[in-house]
Amino acid sequence: MAIENKFLDSITKPFNLELPEADTMDEYLDFILPAVRPWSEDLREEEFYIDTRWLEIRDNDDSLESILFIFRAEEEMLISIDGNISRGVWRRLEKSNTVIIEQTVDGSIVKSELYDLAFLNKDFFILLKHGDQKRKGKNKYFVLGREAVVKKLEWREVMELLFNRYRNNSQFMTMSAVIVLIIVAFILFSIL
Repeated sequence: MAIENKFLDSITKPFNLELPEADTMDEYLDFILPAVRPWSEDLREEEFYIDTRWLEIRDNDDSLESILFIFRAEEEMLISIDGNISRGVWRRLEKSNTVIIEQTVDGSIVKSELYDLAFLNKDFFILLKHGDQKRKGKNKYFVLGREAVVKKLEWREVMELLFNRYRNNSQFMTMSAVIVLIIVAFILFSIL
């Protein structure tokens, strides 16, 4: 019986609908992103992120700034920090899901960073910074949420909303129903 329970646990574990508690946004994203990745768009599909008001999500409670990013056509980027605008440049590397984001001041580049796409849909734009950010004590993910969706939410609520993409997906529900039927069949055959 213990072997059957372990077998059932191993089958149902990937379909757990509960989001486990975590202390940081990186920990949440490490758990959530593999589950939602099948529903991610590609950076070539610019209609998902161009001219959208993206609010930066941070788990740093010290930061009270509202930081808004708008990626424009022609690789222009607008950055609004509490309404004060600065400019930047974004460049997608051809044949990859990699983007370079550069912030400028008076035409001079002050910050240039390399990111790989972690997840993209109409509500979330999540990038993974290249390199070992944990060793440097920095967040490894650059998390943006569509302003209209995440504006009044705390970062943990945003993680829950992202995880709902996994919970509420119709393919997930179909797959879950199939797994339940397999489990019921397995139990019935083991009884007989």
